[in-house]
Amino acid sequence: MTRFAITMRPLYTLISRLGVVGAALAFSSTAAALTQDISAVFTPDPANPFENKFRNTTPISSICESHIPTQCKALNLFSLRIPAFDALSNGPILANHADERQGFMVQVPSSWRDVQVTHTRTGEVETVQMRIAGFGGLWQVPRPPGVSGWAQPGIAWTTQWSRAPSPCVSTGHLKASRQTATYFWIVPEGAGVCSRKPSQDLAYMRIFQMEYAYEIRTPNPLGMSSGEYTGNLTYTLGPRGDYDFGDVLIPTDNQLTFNFNLEVQHQLQVEVPPGGNRVELVPQGGWQAWLNRGRKPARLFRDQTFNISASSRFKMQMACERVIGDTCALRNTTDGHEVPVDVSVSLPHGLSRDDGGAVSRQPLLLSGVGTELFQPGFYVNRRPGTLHFEVKKDYTDQMLERGGSTYSGQVTVVWDSEL
Repeated sequence: MTRFAITMRPLYTLISRLGVVGAALAFSSTAAALTQDISAVFTPDPANPFENKFRNTTPISSICESHIPTQCKALNLFSLRIPAFDALSNGPILANHADERQGFMVQVPSSWRDVQVTHTRTGEVETVQMRIAGFGGLWQVPRPPGVSGWAQPGIAWTTQWSRAPSPCVSTGHLKASRQTATYFWIVPEGAGVCSRKPSQDLAYMRIFQMEYAYEIRTPNPLGMSSGEYTGNLTYTLGPRGDYDFGDVLIPTDNQLTFNFNLEVQHQLQVEVPPGGNRVELVPQGGWQAWLNRGRKPARLFRDQTFNISASSRFKMQMACERVIGDTCALRNTTDGHEVPVDVSVSLPHGLSRDDGGAVSRQPLLLSGVGTELFQPGFYVNRRPGTLHFEVKKDYTDQMLERGGSTYSGQVTVVWDSEL
């Protein structure tokens, strides 16, 4: 919460007290048989104010880090490894089997799934989307025949595994020894089964490490409240499950839970220039111009500029040392006479009212009506805004009737991201 305290002196003086508002979001989850943590962070970037997206901070595995980094970056993929994953065939895999479910096959949840994440303090709900976009791992077969058991007439076994079967897409990654190999295939959105058939009977097959790539879609952080959001997504493993390896390869675990951890580091900061803590209300053109003309001024006013940085929603409120109606009052230090001072605010482009309109001379009232919500359309970084202070003509006349008297008062303006 940022406060801006205003003290009024001879006709009007302004004193400010400023703080910085921060907001943090994080993410935690529940556990299942196999679990994976996914984390992302949003921090406003002054160099890229229109890039208001979460940055994935989950440590990636070697596939996207060192083997196919260019492909992963181009496809916006992130890879993870589950060393604890283990699947063993419950019988032999016969050469050139007719039913793909009786051999090596894989079908992963490649379509988008919604994940609800809940604010731990307010209960607000946002939606994250996720899909599995690549799959691979380390497999083992008996020797003999070893890895050559996958060769087909005229097609080397290495080609079988480095060139992915449709609908999967090749990455070119393959590393092997005599009876084990690692591979990795890209999985398009909504893809079906990808399978391979050996040319020789295999007494068994084992996958004892799973590696996969995923895509996530995160909410707009500018519309999220400060604090922590948590949620998780569980996929089933095994025959006819979300991760389906056919009817022969059976995983030792039947669930995989993804735990999301998102952190939003909002910024809301208001800066008043040096000397902005003392503002005097004066007529148009200053007092001397009006004295020379011998006329009464139509009003007393002052516009006080400030710089604002904001990536979060916020509201504005006002508090007064003295009150008249729904606004603050200035008091004559001699006889106690009081007059109302109208306060309003103009905010820079990028900050709008809750109806999407520009914020131009929006009245600041003690009731808070009209300033309950201001929404950033992008990260606003040190852009100028204005507080407008004015005593209207009727009350200006009352003040001038008292001659060279002094009016003073204090106003506190609050920028608050805790909605």
